[in-house]
Amino acid sequence: PLQLGKMLMPKKNRVAIYEHLFKEGVMVAKKDFYAPKHPELETVPNLQVIKALTSLKSRGLVTEQFAWRHYYWYLTNEGIDFLRNDLNLPPEIVPATLKRQTRPESDRPRGAARPEGGARPPTQDRQEYRRGGGFGGDSRKPDEGFRGGFGRGGGPPKQA
Repeated sequence: PLQLGKMLMPKKNRVAIYEHLFKEGVMVAKKDFYAPKHPELETVPNLQVIKALTSLKSRGLVTEQFAWRHYYWYLTNEGIDFLRNDLNLPPEIVPATLKRQTRPESDRPRGAARPEGGARPPTQDRQEYRRGGGFGGDSRKPDEGFRGGFGRGGGPPKQA
């Protein structure tokens, strides 16, 4: 009987896909079944990447997201164990998504120290707005405010 969904692919291509997936922890492929090669794996057709990772997804070894004509696959813990066995890797080697990134603390900008209460002192423009000055030199009196536009319930215009 004919089995649909099966695809024969060279072992070197499957191993290249698995190695890249294990090294990065994630994999992306555009939904283009006719692309001659995958952008990250120059020797492997895009269709083989999609089919190999769809197979891993059906076994619960990767999770799949699809957005804007791109597939995104993320290794699960079971997938890490499976690939480690399949590729004969030692337990010390882990995917890049599980490695801690070391960033120096000096790169991040720090905010100014705040007083004990933690609240910010009000700035000049906020104080001016609260006094009724408004923004941008708006010097209207409160009773000369916005009267509304066209519509129901406004009543006749005010006479000056």
